[in-house]
Amino acid sequence: MDPIRLQDVRTNPRVIALVDGANAVMKAMGYTEHGHRHARVVSKRTRQIMEGAKLPPREIELGEIAAYTHDCGCSVNRQQHAQIGAALMFPVLSDMGLPPEEIVPILGAIGNHEESVSSLVSPMAAALVIADKSDVHHSRVQNPSPADFDIHDRVNCAATSSQIHFRDQSVLELLLEIDQQRASVIEYFEIFLSRMVLCRKAANVLGFRFSLRVNGTVLE
Repeated sequence: MDPIRLQDVRTNPRVIALVDGANAVMKAMGYTEHGHRHARVVSKRTRQIMEGAKLPPREIELGEIAAYTHDCGCSVNRQQHAQIGAALMFPVLSDMGLPPEEIVPILGAIGNHEESVSSLVSPMAAALVIADKSDVHHSRVQNPSPADFDIHDRVNCAATSSQIHFRDQSVLELLLEIDQQRASVIEYFEIFLSRMVLCRKAANVLGFRFSLRVNGTVLE
């Protein structure tokens, strides 16, 4: 039997329903986009980070699967969504035919991607954390009324570009461009400081030093 690929997971009806449901709940609660766009971005960046760390190809693909499904628990609730998501994905992946030894590290990565609970249990989990926290972009804002923006909406709306970049093969860098007419760099740090601290720890797990570059200025 051929191994289960990312494309198999992305097109699975149960996964599609869970990702759609996750974004519907988050939108109803006033949060930024947590749907298929976010899943694709985080999956792609997880691959980029794991390839940069020279991890085995199959481990990288399992990391992509974990990344694509990491927010499925939001279909139930924002609170404890990492652990809920891991529980939801076990029967889905098992029914698709993934062997237990491949499912278990996926569940560990999903269940540890939030800063309040993350233990960085594996390189896969570390890569997912950085990929997830790096997705700051105006296209994630779902609130149609700028007058009602909270600080998360303002910061995401102000982010015109966010990219992961490797510098000198030893530094994993998050490159951000922020329109300071819409939000200040200070506001970014007000809500993202704990996430950037976690990204630094995650980069260390992968053998890199983490760097943040905002509007061309390095902040380390």
